[in-house]
Amino acid sequence: MSLLEKIDKNNVPKHVAIIMDGNGRWAKKQGKLRIFGHKNGVKAVRASLEAAVKSGVRNLTLYAFSTENWNRPQIEINALMELLVDTINSETKTLNENKIRLYAIGNLESLPKKCQKKLQEAIDNTAQNDKLNLILALSYSSKWEITDAIKKICKDAVSGNIKTEEITENTLSQYLNTSKFPDPELMIRTSGEQRISNFLLYQLAYAELYFTETLWPDFREEDFYSALLNYQQRERRFGMTSEQITQ
Repeated sequence: MSLLEKIDKNNVPKHVAIIMDGNGRWAKKQGKLRIFGHKNGVKAVRASLEAAVKSGVRNLTLYAFSTENWNRPQIEINALMELLVDTINSETKTLNENKIRLYAIGNLESLPKKCQKKLQEAIDNTAQNDKLNLILALSYSSKWEITDAIKKICKDAVSGNIKTEEITENTLSQYLNTSKFPDPELMIRTSGEQRISNFLLYQLAYAELYFTETLWPDFREEDFYSALLNYQQRERRFGMTSEQITQ
């Protein structure tokens, strides 16, 4: 029996988030430059999309480029931006064939104009798809997102569109970049690192965290299924006791 066949389709997370880590280390092992790892990481993206569709996951968020990544060497940033444009161009047809809708979250205005244009074209061209939402986190950090949300709430409070005493957890959620999507129930990080790295801090409050030693360019469908099976073995209590959950 394959790993996919072992998955309980009635207990699949509606939203999976992935920190795609290990591209640089993978390239170094090959004696190549870091960008070589990023290019091969596209294969892992394809595999994850395939696995998500087959297993019934409806939302998949990929941490593609953080605000902190702007501090990397300029030559790597330029190569990453070029790779982003090339990948969007080459993968849009496949997204449509598989009914995958593209979204993007983050400080998108900080991206090069060419990237913004190609990204928006792909978002528009996949807008009718309804099998899986692929959410790319680009120039994204959770601290930036929360700060931005607070600014918007303050602006609406000052203008009288919202009353301070009416602000709830749900209010803040509605001002976040991810307001269209359910919070992730599973977060996967590759490469053996065990931290969240400023990724969806608010949304991951009750997510199950799964860490694997596999470097991102080596991540394949079976790795995705292994994470789902691990998720299905866990008891999600949300602050309650085991007895309350089973009642």
